[in-house]
Amino acid sequence: MSVPVERTLAVARPGRVDYDAAVRWQEVLVERRVAGDGTDALLLLEHPAVYTLGRGADPRFLGRGADGGVPVVRSSRGGQVTWHGPGQLVGYPIVDLRGHRQDVRWYVREVEQVLIDALETLGIASDRVDGLPGVWVDGRRKIASVGIAIRRWVTWHGFALNVAPDLAGFAAITPCGIDGVEMTSVAREGQTADMDAVTDVVLAAFAARFGYESLTALVEDKRRDEACA
Repeated sequence: MSVPVERTLAVARPGRVDYDAAVRWQEVLVERRVAGDGTDALLLLEHPAVYTLGRGADPRFLGRGADGGVPVVRSSRGGQVTWHGPGQLVGYPIVDLRGHRQDVRWYVREVEQVLIDALETLGIASDRVDGLPGVWVDGRRKIASVGIAIRRWVTWHGFALNVAPDLAGFAAITPCGIDGVEMTSVAREGQTADMDAVTDVVLAAFAARFGYESLTALVEDKRRDEACA
């Protein structure tokens, strides 16, 4: 009789990390996971201000963001144009879906549900809007975005939850390619602006939703240092 294997999630909370460095870090972790090494991982961090375009994003949605004041990066994630910056919690799950469910739509909905569950814990009612990935308050104010990539059933890229950013960062662009979208945040909705507290809640919701029985610190070893050099 086989003994069930305990699901372990390796977690890193490194603070603020440049976008390009975070991508290289994910690349290292994804390659390990594709090869069957290590465990699933979750990076929870912030970025300095940057605009990112998904792999098929239309540059016209960048608008005034193309003027050069903020770096612009073409990303390998799905989705359109968005802003990342201080006060926004970015989550990069490196999850081997072969150990969960090999279904992209299921995975996106589960990530959205993690955020919905976390926001409920924080006192904010939120939900999905049909045809528009991400999480919304009252069906009209967007509080979180989801943009993923998958390589051989291992996920990377992920989600961005507005905790207490300067939402003016979104003003120059058409966020997610949605005309007239109103962006909001945990703080704007009247709840805590404490990044550590929100990160704790999101981590707990992620672990519960994906069935991880134990958490461990992700060791930032030499390969990570080289990836982010």
